[in-house]
Amino acid sequence: MTSPQPRADLTEETRNRLATKLGAAGLRVTEPRLRLAHLLFRHGNRHVTAEALLDEAHASGLRVSQATVYNTLNQFQAAGLLRQVQVDQARSYFDTNIDVHHHFYVEGEARLIDIAADAVDVARLPDSPAGYDVDRVEVIIRLDKSDRS
Repeated sequence: MTSPQPRADLTEETRNRLATKLGAAGLRVTEPRLRLAHLLFRHGNRHVTAEALLDEAHASGLRVSQATVYNTLNQFQAAGLLRQVQVDQARSYFDTNIDVHHHFYVEGEARLIDIAADAVDVARLPDSPAGYDVDRVEVIIRLDKSDRS
């Protein structure tokens, strides 16, 4: 269920741009998808959990369920609009930067920071099992706060 009035910051131009983006990805354009896409993509590249996006949706007046948010994020990922970054069994982020890159994960802050793809040198990979090719390599470097000043 959506709020009756679209937010003022979701202009007709933005709605059309997002509708084109969703349609080009093969997704049906619905009001909840438009509004969630607006929240996801309005400030450029970012990393967001489903829970944080749900909180943003509710704060913006969009009444959606947790299932709708998860389903939408998974549909956006399957359509190539997002990348999922799994940092451990309990936490995953959705990344609006779909270009090849890596991440720092700041443990104490539960925060991801992008690393340019060419800043990481993976010198050697094992041979793939028969019948498989390497699709991509994603590196997550885990950080802890330093005690040094």
